[in-house]
Amino acid sequence: MPDTDSKQLLVVVAKTPQPGEVKTRLLTELTPTEATDLYSCFIRDRIREISRLQGVDLAIAYTPEGSKSYFAPFLSNGFQLFAQQGKDLGERLHNIFVQKLAQGYRAVTIIDSDTPDLPRTLVAQAFQWLASESVDAVFGPCEDGGYYLVGLRQTQSELFTGIPWSTARVLPLSLQRAAALGLRTRLLPQWNDLDTADDLRAYYQKHLNSGPEAHLVGKETFDYLKRLGITGR
Repeated sequence: MPDTDSKQLLVVVAKTPQPGEVKTRLLTELTPTEATDLYSCFIRDRIREISRLQGVDLAIAYTPEGSKSYFAPFLSNGFQLFAQQGKDLGERLHNIFVQKLAQGYRAVTIIDSDTPDLPRTLVAQAFQWLASESVDAVFGPCEDGGYYLVGLRQTQSELFTGIPWSTARVLPLSLQRAAALGLRTRLLPQWNDLDTADDLRAYYQKHLNSGPEAHLVGKETFDYLKRLGITGR
């Protein structure tokens, strides 16, 4: 049983970086090895940033099962590690909420690993809303119609069943379901996840034009894109 003194848990969902298994939509412009190395940067940027959160327990839910060894070094950062369980994304997300809320957490928030420059302040805001007990669900919208974050105080299976994942309908349908359930919902600022080559170019230009201080969050991803020469592809 994990320590639940903070009563709040942040879970990063991540795949073990393997060529041909991660960021497959980028393979039109990146080699499988490049896409894998880039995704590894996403993970390290994510872990580095959220490791600085205070008053929140941290965990990584990895897939595939049996690949714990890749994430084992993060145990020294205080992360719990456990395998995702379920036949699709919705079932895996739902199972995380069921398992972790049952362990005594007042709120659980799940975050993706595809928004490497997302500041921890937005994650902290989600927990602040959920701790107020006047908010039941928090979503972090992506520009493509999905979401990068979902936080709940109670298990809600309807939010994860029959959702057309990887489509522009994910967030609208999730919000519609939440409203039908009578959930009090808040939205964080929109943030762009990195799924396509255009996303990578926009990310690079965003940080290139912002000055060096802005590279503190998502810096490893930015540096790797610079080495790849992403704007010239």
